Amino acid sequence: MGEHSFLPGHRHGGGVLDRLGEGLLAALRHGLEADDLARRPGLLQGLDPRVKLAGALALMLMAVWVRTLPVLAALLGLAAGLALVSQVPLARLMRQVWLGVLAFTGLLALPALVLVPGRVLFHLPLLSWPVTLQGLRSAAFLVGRAETSASYGLLLILCTPWPHLLKSLRLLRVPLVLVVILGMTHRYIFLLLHSAVDLVEARRSRAVGPLPPRERRRLVTGAAGELLGRALDLGGEAHLAMIARGFGGEIHLLDDFRLRTRDGAALAGLALTLVAAWWWGGR
Repeated sequence: MGEHSFLPGHRHGGGVLDRLGEGLLAALRHGLEADDLARRPGLLQGLDPRVKLAGALALMLMAVWVRTLPVLAALLGLAAGLALVSQVPLARLMRQVWLGVLAFTGLLALPALVLVPGRVLFHLPLLSWPVTLQGLRSAAFLVGRAETSASYGLLLILCTPWPHLLKSLRLLRVPLVLVVILGMTHRYIFLLLHSAVDLVEARRSRAVGPLPPRERRRLVTGAAGELLGRALDLGGEAHLAMIARGFGGEIHLLDDFRLRTRDGAALAGLALTLVAAWWWGGR
C-alpha cells in the first residue's frame, strides 16, 4: 500500500472506492488517536487503572441516582473538567458522546414533555399539546443522566490503555470469558480494518475512471465476503496458536499495578464528591 494514499486530501478516481477507503482510514485514525490519548501526561492517564475503573463506575451510578438537576449538571461539569486536565479535547466528547446521546435520548424523552401530567407551561403550536413542568424535568433527567454516564465511560476508555483496562476488569472479578471476548474483539477489529484497507487500496490502484453501478455492488459484496472469510480463518488460527502457547485467558502485563500517593488522593477526592452528591442530590 503506497504511503501517498494516507495523505489527507489526496483523492483517487473511482468515487465509491474513495469514500470506502477514506472511511476505513478514518476508523483507523480514530483508534490511533485514542491510543495516543491514553499515553498523554494527563491527570487520569497517571492514575492506577483500578482506581479509574472504580471511580468511573461509582460516578456513573451516582449520576443515575441523583434527584436534583443542579447536582447532575455539576457531575457533567466534573466530567468536562476531568477531560480538560487529562488533555482530552472537549470537541471529541461532543462529537462522540454529547451530540449522539442528545439525539438518541432526546427522541426518547420527547413524549415525556406532553405525557407526564403536571403544571402546564405552554402548548405546542398547531398541535395544542400541553408541555408540563414535570414532563420537562423528566426529559432533562433522562438526557442528563445519559450524557453524564456516557461521558465518564468514554473518559475511562480514552485515558486507559486497553490491556490495562482488561486487566482491571479481571481484578474486579469480571468473568474471564467476557474479558477474553472484549480483548479479542478489540484486536481483530483493527486487524480486519487493516485488511479492508489493503483490499480497497489494491483495487483502487487498478481502477481507471469511475466504476459502473453494477461493478460497485460487485466490489462491495466481494470485499465483504473476503473479509468474512479472513475473519473465520484468523479466528481459527488464533485459537490454535493460543492453545499451543498454553493461554488460559488471564491478562498478563509487564507493568504491575501499584497504588501511589496520587491514587490515594484521587480516591479521597472521589469519596468527597460522592458524599457531596449524595447529600445535595438526594433531596
